[in-house]
Order: sequence, then C-alpha cells, then structure tokens
Amino acid sequence: MSGWLVVAGLGPGAEHLVTPEVSAALAEATDVAGYIPYVARVAERAGLTLHASDNRVEVERATHALEMAAEGRRVVVVSSGDPGVFAMASALFEALEARPEWQALDIRILPGITAMLAAAAAAGAPLGHDFCAINLSDNLKPWALIEKRLRLAAEADLAMAFYNPRSKSRPEGFVRALELLREACGPDRLVTFARAVSTPEQHLRTVTLAEATPEMADMRTVVILGNSATRRVGRWVYTPRSAG
Repeated sequence: MSGWLVVAGLGPGAEHLVTPEVSAALAEATDVAGYIPYVARVAERAGLTLHASDNRVEVERATHALEMAAEGRRVVVVSSGDPGVFAMASALFEALEARPEWQALDIRILPGITAMLAAAAAAGAPLGHDFCAINLSDNLKPWALIEKRLRLAAEADLAMAFYNPRSKSRPEGFVRALELLREACGPDRLVTFARAVSTPEQHLRTVTLAEATPEMADMRTVVILGNSATRRVGRWVYTPRSAG
C-alpha cells in the first residue's frame, strides 16, 4: 500500500464549510491526527484510527504523521480553519526539514475557510482592502515583537485580524494590545469581536476601540480591527475598496 499524508483545514466550525476535497481525503484515510477538539469533529468508522493529542505538541504530531505515512498508511492531519494559517502545515514542514528521508512522500496541503474570513463574512466586509493577520499569542514569539507588528500595521493603516487574542493563562496581553491600538488608531476605530463563527454559539459584536474591553474576547474569538476608512452600513461593517 502506498502511503500519503494530507494536512487539511476543517474550516471554522460548521460541517457545511468543510470543502469536498477535505471530505474526500477523510473518507480515504486510515489515520487522522490532530488537536483533541479537531479530531473530535471527525466521524468514527471502521478502518479509521483517530490520534488526538494536546495543542502544544505540533511538531511531535507532525513527526508521528510522517512516520505513519512512511509505513504506508493514508494519514490526514486536521486543523481548524486553514492549515497554513497559524496551524499544522508549518509544523509539518518543520518536522520534514529534520527528516530529509521523508521528503519523497506524497504530501498535500488542502486549504480550508479560515476563522478570519468566516468572521469577516459574518460581519460584512471589514477586510475589503489591504489587511494583515496577527497571532496575539506569545507562546512562540516575544511580546515585544507582537507590539512592534501592531504599531507598524497601525502606521500602515491596515485592517487587522487577530487570532488567539486572550487566553486564561495570559489575559494581560490583550489588555496591552487594546491600549496600544487606542493610542495608535484613536478611540473611534471600529473593532468586531466574532466568537465561534459558523457554530450555534456564534456571537458578533462591533464597537469602537473606546468601547472595547478585554473581556469581549477569548480564544474562540477572532477580533477584526478596521482601518481608518472602515464604516458601518446598517448592521454591517465594511472597508471600502478605495481605502488608503
């Protein structure tokens, strides 16, 4: 049996947002590996083994997946959203770099709908012009670098999408981020808090930076900050195509 390895994005949460390409790979897989809540989204069936693991063992998970593929198994590593956006695709290539003998394996990266894009669509079109995405977690980079990127993005007048804004273990980071953004962008800039987008728990709230509080975000929230031209139209928020 010829093994292969797919890194697949499961989308933001709703099953109908999983792409047919990803569904087909899952139907052919002998093994699925991933973070515990993402693996839980995959239906059990005969001939499929599920390998769920903690969120902070990405490279170990990727190495295990490569080992299984090298043994001839058909392996899908699952991420939420898109696997190339703060997710498992990068970890896979990090593991592959350390084991060049696996570089001839059949490896594919299957895109998914990111939480950022699903949140923007639910709100309207706040990412309608130039934007950037910033992970506010300082697990893998120093907080000073996060602050530098926030300031530079504000100086460039980019809309910004923030992943992992506020964890229980480090809530103070988002407090500092909001303070910095109010200083750099002013109090009237629109910011959207989009929690659990596409799931039954979905909740959207758009406020100004002056009204924003750290408690409006958690780790299931994508925060989208508009640029200086972002505005409301009815219940929607959008950034004009001609902004900047």
